[in-house]
Amino acid sequence: MCIRYEKQNWKIINPFGVILLFFLLVLICTIRSSLALDEPQQITNSLGMDFVRIPPGSFIMGSPEDEFQRSDNENQHKVTITGSFYVQTTEVTQEQWNKIMGNNPSKFTGCPKCPVDFISWHDAMTFIRKLNQLEHTTTYRLPTEAEWEYACRANTDTPFYFGKFLSTGQANYNGNHPIPGSPKGINRNQTIPVGSFPANQFGLYDMHGNVYEWCQDWFGEYSTEPVIDPTGPETGYSKISRGGGMSSYARRCRSANRTKHLPDYVNFYIGVRLAKTP
Repeated sequence: MCIRYEKQNWKIINPFGVILLFFLLVLICTIRSSLALDEPQQITNSLGMDFVRIPPGSFIMGSPEDEFQRSDNENQHKVTITGSFYVQTTEVTQEQWNKIMGNNPSKFTGCPKCPVDFISWHDAMTFIRKLNQLEHTTTYRLPTEAEWEYACRANTDTPFYFGKFLSTGQANYNGNHPIPGSPKGINRNQTIPVGSFPANQFGLYDMHGNVYEWCQDWFGEYSTEPVIDPTGPETGYSKISRGGGMSSYARRCRSANRTKHLPDYVNFYIGVRLAKTP
């Protein structure tokens, strides 16, 4: 036992208590690491929706000032995602939507494996609520905007996870308007079956093009300081959608591109991709 004199007060410091606290901290860290290792890398639910585990980490969100036709609301800042989460490997398909909602609102019908389109943010939330009820869980949700970009980039810092350029052999977008320096491609002007192009390093398909994807966040200006697990403003006017669609110019399909719409807005180029909490 050590005794320390501090002016008028005698304090007794028990070294065994300090040692115990240290081992408790080590145990907590070990348990957390063990739980993370126990999380499956991929899961499939009762509807056949596949999800892959996205590990925690840090990245630079936004775009550099010299990125082609970037927007002023893309200022770069460091974001840390402290916990793992799951992201659906593809956009929600018309077939999956119909099984839950009993309808298909899409403009481009007759393609069960194509992404559902023409849905609002509120529609997406209704789909999630019903899916959670079916699966007896509360873990399905929309990704936050930060989670979406982190998952899209998959450890890259280029405009697209394919690199500096994007071809219509890599994504479904308006090939008449590529990034300068990239050859023109085709303009399909309609959705195509999900997973038609190579996935990114995390195993996610079609994060560029096909349909925009709703995120959880209200639109807001980025922080100028590093942030941890950001979820956007508490209230707002418009909701975020990401990724670009089949009729988008290539610049709209960039990893950093931000688009906002009213939560009840619908159009043929907007769909959804789900996230899931472990």
